[in-house]
Amino acid sequence: MPKTAEKLAFLEQTAREAPEYAEVLTVFQDIFSWMEGKEGETGIAFEPSLEHPAERLQGGFPLLTPESLRVDEAKAAAFLVAVVEAMRNAGREADKELLRLKSLLSDGVLDLPKLFAACLKRERRGVAETAEAVGVPAPILEFVLESGLKTALEGFAEGVDRESFAGWKEAYCPVCGSRPGMAELSGEEGKRFLSCSACYCTWPYSRIKCPYCGNEESDSLTYFEAGDGPTRVDVCLKCTRYIKTRDARKGHAEVPMEAEDLTTIHLDLLATREGYERGK
Repeated sequence: MPKTAEKLAFLEQTAREAPEYAEVLTVFQDIFSWMEGKEGETGIAFEPSLEHPAERLQGGFPLLTPESLRVDEAKAAAFLVAVVEAMRNAGREADKELLRLKSLLSDGVLDLPKLFAACLKRERRGVAETAEAVGVPAPILEFVLESGLKTALEGFAEGVDRESFAGWKEAYCPVCGSRPGMAELSGEEGKRFLSCSACYCTWPYSRIKCPYCGNEESDSLTYFEAGDGPTRVDVCLKCTRYIKTRDARKGHAEVPMEAEDLTTIHLDLLATREGYERGK
């Protein structure tokens, strides 16, 4: 089931309880508000190979590949145009660039299948080159593209039987192959799960292991907290990368991970200030 309404509700609650977050969250609130009920209108679908999915997973290969991607360009462009409009409504910055992107999408100038495939393969260079060629800032183009792609990926991941990858040991997502964006501790023993940065699928992972460099030395794996919320920052001193980790035993167990991520930006700022880089 789509979680857009749950994300929107938590963002609205956070904006009320922590006014310092209100301005930061406005654009996401506007996007989710428009998107609610339209999650199936991205124009993006996936047709994974039906041959031997269990064997793929056992071999460390995710279910989806760029070849699985199917794009209805007209529908996808319409969806992204609406995302751009929501962004324009939410703020005063970059309006000129957003208008240009809207025009490019409306005129069918962008090769959306190619760009979505680049995002799925995490090839940021391809998106950046297109952005430079068409005169749109790369972060804006990437954000808009991923708004549609992540919505479609999340919908696909919701329908995947979690038992099919119960034995998955990799640090990347068993559904789409993306890196984890956050982690969560849950259950009485605080079992650790990683949460995909793209489709928000969760899968079990070793408690004492860096998901980015594989470091398992406990004396170089640490964490810090800020405030009394359930989310902290786990740090690997070897690779200096970090991952935000929610302890669901302390609260927010029902909050979608994307919403938890957006409402803990202060932790990203603190980690960056300390010289750590977010894993990706």
